[in-house]
Amino acid sequence: MKMIINGKKVDSESGLTFDVLNPATGEVIESVPKATEKDVKAAIDAAVDGQKVWAEVPVWKRAEVLYKFLDIVDANKEELAQTLCAENGKPIVEARAEIGNIKIGFSGFIEHAKHYYGSIIPQGQEQGQDANLQLVTREPIGVVACIIPFNFPCDLYDQKVAPALMMGNAAIVLPSSDNPLTLMKLTEMLVEAGVPNGVIQCLTAPGSVKSTAVTDPRVHLVTLTGSTEVGIDTAKLAAANLTHTALELGGNDAFIVLEDGDVDLAVEEMIWGRMYNTGQVCCASKRFLVHNSLKDEFAQKAVERIKQLKVGMPSDESSQVGCLISEKAAIKVEKEVEKTVEQGGKIVLGGKRNGAFYEPTVIVDVPKTADVAVDMEIFGPVVPIIGFDSDEEAIEIANKSIFGLSSCVFSRDQKRAFKVASKMEAGGAVINGASFFRAFEMPFGGWKHSGIGTEGVFSTFDEMTLSKTIVLKNIL
Repeated sequence: MKMIINGKKVDSESGLTFDVLNPATGEVIESVPKATEKDVKAAIDAAVDGQKVWAEVPVWKRAEVLYKFLDIVDANKEELAQTLCAENGKPIVEARAEIGNIKIGFSGFIEHAKHYYGSIIPQGQEQGQDANLQLVTREPIGVVACIIPFNFPCDLYDQKVAPALMMGNAAIVLPSSDNPLTLMKLTEMLVEAGVPNGVIQCLTAPGSVKSTAVTDPRVHLVTLTGSTEVGIDTAKLAAANLTHTALELGGNDAFIVLEDGDVDLAVEEMIWGRMYNTGQVCCASKRFLVHNSLKDEFAQKAVERIKQLKVGMPSDESSQVGCLISEKAAIKVEKEVEKTVEQGGKIVLGGKRNGAFYEPTVIVDVPKTADVAVDMEIFGPVVPIIGFDSDEEAIEIANKSIFGLSSCVFSRDQKRAFKVASKMEAGGAVINGASFFRAFEMPFGGWKHSGIGTEGVFSTFDEMTLSKTIVLKNIL
């Protein structure tokens, strides 16, 4: 496949390529250009010019272009799902769901843009302003670099590209090198739908080359979803030019089951909130804090329920759990589980790796001092269970982490649950459901080392525009 630069399908100026592998089989799916700094600069050149043109297009016409894109996506949805499944390793059923989300996400941003109004500060609101009107408008921020991770590439494409385009910006998409193919196809479809040259581009650039976009002063916003380490490095680079950043980073979400919690419900939500996408979810529940009176029951039922899941090839229609994004990622999970055992945990299910596949794993007797109970984010299908004796102790364990992306609490007492949720130092708290909850409408983002800013129909336009106040002095 080719990159999209200035509306054209192109190779890297170096002529170099790299292979995209199917993580489940190790087979080469496709070769893609290996972008260089020169390629990134060319894309920024085109974006600067294209954005000026696109900003003059009225919102209703931008909406027509993006709705045409959605029609093209719908006509090719199975091909897109199969591509995502092959390059990502997620079960085909989940891949289809993610492609289905494109319509939900893009439509939400399209419709909100039609009602994203400015404000008026009337005359006489303060002494000395009796004859003046102040019009507060929102204008495009300019060129947006969209750095997208491997785990939910299409969902994050929706969250970044749709609002960028609807607000009159140009978007440069920089996908993960592990699985860029689906996003390359989506970008081709946006061009086909009528997005002007330079306004939407997609470059397959190694990690270090992505920094070229971050450090270029002509890029006005870097929106990144990724690890905390990468986010901090990106923020440092962007700071040199005071470039705006929106960072959705790592998480080690606490899943709290109080002694009056519904264990059966909690176990079902654990399946949803930890096994989805083989546990490779930023806001997945990753620390299972269960009251000591319930932890044995929870562990037993968790093991029984997980055993019912079918782990298999992602392309198999009946598979419920696939593989990780790479063997390297699976080895990392393997080492983290070994460390958890060394620190006191006991494996009662799973714990074995086969290439990029890592078995769903349950670990009991994890002490609250273990790394996984605090800051070690295991990005895989692992359920470490940590006991506690009081609501206060659960909150203390949960908040000890440097992360604060999302959280959840289970209790039959809504008042009690709400009290715990209000004490969680996190950007989200789900009552009687897993922390893995992200509707397109909601503002999604973390506290502490889990990020800066939020994404979602509720808030992204504020991140992707600049405020301007136009004063009509002595107009009245």
